[in-house]
Amino acid sequence: MIPKSVQTFMETITNQYGADHPEWVAVFNKCYANTLETTVKKLNDGSIFLLTGDIPAMWLRDSTAQIHPYLILAKDDPEIQDLIKGVLTCQLRSIALDPYANAFNAEANGQGHQTDQTEMNDWIWERKYEIDSLCYPLQLAYLYYLATDDARVFDSDFLLAVDKVLEVWETEQNHANSPYQFTRDTWRVEDTLTNEGKGPDCVVTGMTWSGFRPSDDACIYNYLVPSNQFAVLVLSYLADIFDLIIPDQKKLGRITRLKAAIEAGIQKYALVKNQAGQEIYAYEVDGLGNAAIMDDANIPNLMSLPYLGYCDVADEIYQKTRATLLSAENPYYYQGKFAAGNGSSHTPENYVWPIALAMQGLTTPDKAEKAEILEMLVATSAGTNLMHEGFDVDNPANYTRDWFSWANMMFCELMLDYFDIRIKIKKAV
Repeated sequence: MIPKSVQTFMETITNQYGADHPEWVAVFNKCYANTLETTVKKLNDGSIFLLTGDIPAMWLRDSTAQIHPYLILAKDDPEIQDLIKGVLTCQLRSIALDPYANAFNAEANGQGHQTDQTEMNDWIWERKYEIDSLCYPLQLAYLYYLATDDARVFDSDFLLAVDKVLEVWETEQNHANSPYQFTRDTWRVEDTLTNEGKGPDCVVTGMTWSGFRPSDDACIYNYLVPSNQFAVLVLSYLADIFDLIIPDQKKLGRITRLKAAIEAGIQKYALVKNQAGQEIYAYEVDGLGNAAIMDDANIPNLMSLPYLGYCDVADEIYQKTRATLLSAENPYYYQGKFAAGNGSSHTPENYVWPIALAMQGLTTPDKAEKAEILEMLVATSAGTNLMHEGFDVDNPANYTRDWFSWANMMFCELMLDYFDIRIKIKKAV
């Protein structure tokens, strides 16, 4: 059932912008309602399990992105507040269950990748460790607070999850001390870790290690820069919480030290030179001098840094990084007859992701560029009025996933952004 506030909001958007942009609004209305109509599952304890779409599991990352655009309505709507808090409760309890897992089942049903060689249990769908999986729920809690002034969200589930996250991020600053390993019997090298499940060699940098990217594909070099930058942002949120909202000087000191170490590692190891000799952010590094100059469609990525709040859109290093990512120097930048943008190792060559296109639009101040991307997204939906995972730049009728809730909501965010309707965030300090 769609809450009345959501119905009213869609009607308002239709009335204000539908005459000038009927195709945009048609896609917006279908996508904005679709997440509520198809992915929400209320559990017996009152928490809310959010399906990622056509897979019967909840990803910590995806579920945050799926619920994110409803924050716009949260301030004055108890039903939306309950929805967001219900999802957050499910996420935080999942982190407490296993902070190394990225996707969970609604109950202990043993579904998912149970044959993986790692510490699986019946609650876990997949146990690929990704920094961003821990960032997203903590971000959601803080942004919910910014939207509503409701500090009750920082409850015992939140406090336990914070302790779990800090412990993992500190441990993974020196992966040699980590209990985590992961291997999968598969032909697809992106789905498993080398070195008996411990991943490639790296050295201590101050940053925190990640086994996998937000695409769920294995890192080539395991200091994943945009995920570490997201961690810096989230740690700045936690510093606010434990300084001003629920003061705890011991925890604040721990958070501040970790944030400073990760940021110092980024500045020392993650800045590299592109082909033009300009200083930019690498996507991944290992501390041994190896770096990947690229971007992946999934968020957090380097393109998303101003959107997340890590830096300003006008930041010089960001702008040079962005220009590099939107060029042939990025191996996942594709151009074709119908689209140009970033793809992923997770999908075939020449497949651009609507998520990446939406993020390109969300991180430009140029309204003409935003409009061009919105037109491109509508034109490449293959007549479904829903967003796909990826599509062929030369034939949008070829796509992966009939619909993808995260991508749907990214289209909604971009269209709202075009009309200057935005979620309140706070930049890293």
